[in-house]
Amino acid sequence: MTMIIFSAVVGYLLGSISFSYIIAKKVKKVDIRQHGSGNAGATNTLRVLGTGPAILVLLCDALKGIIAVLIGLYLAGEGLAPALAGLMAIVGHNWPVFLKFKGGKGVATTIGVLATLVFLPALYAGIIAIVSIVITRFVSLGSLLFLIGTTLLTIVFRDYFIYPIEYVYLLLIVTALSFWRHRSNISRLLSGTENKVGKKVK
Repeated sequence: MTMIIFSAVVGYLLGSISFSYIIAKKVKKVDIRQHGSGNAGATNTLRVLGTGPAILVLLCDALKGIIAVLIGLYLAGEGLAPALAGLMAIVGHNWPVFLKFKGGKGVATTIGVLATLVFLPALYAGIIAIVSIVITRFVSLGSLLFLIGTTLLTIVFRDYFIYPIEYVYLLLIVTALSFWRHRSNISRLLSGTENKVGKKVK
């Protein structure tokens, strides 16, 4: 139990490192949360800083989730520890202690967590999400499709892949959390006013 708790704490602290904030400060000397959509994540970095910084943020944020899960796996093996560590990394990204709990929406970190825990379901769902983004240019829609797809595929094929039940619980929690964090995006998608990728937001 000690290692599980330790993994969760480390996961949260890792998640709390906001690379979009750090890179925006280095590149443009601005607080990313004061520009664009106000979100401290890769999509807003794309809008404010451009493609290169956005890709770097995406990779670094995903890496946070990967490292958190690997720490949980190393310290306590499959099951609760890596799932909880991954969840806390996502929570840390969304509500970072270092930035007064104002962070992003956790999409890239979630990708890192799920790609490490349930690789094949995440891969197949990721392909669907990418196609959706390419066609519609709505990153938020692609993100939600990724969560739904990964969750459904993991549940359906859990016995085949022999995933611990804790991973299913993690997916259900993360999917619910993501939908809640994207509630304003969902509202704009329904009303047809959602921002498309590549569009500058003043």
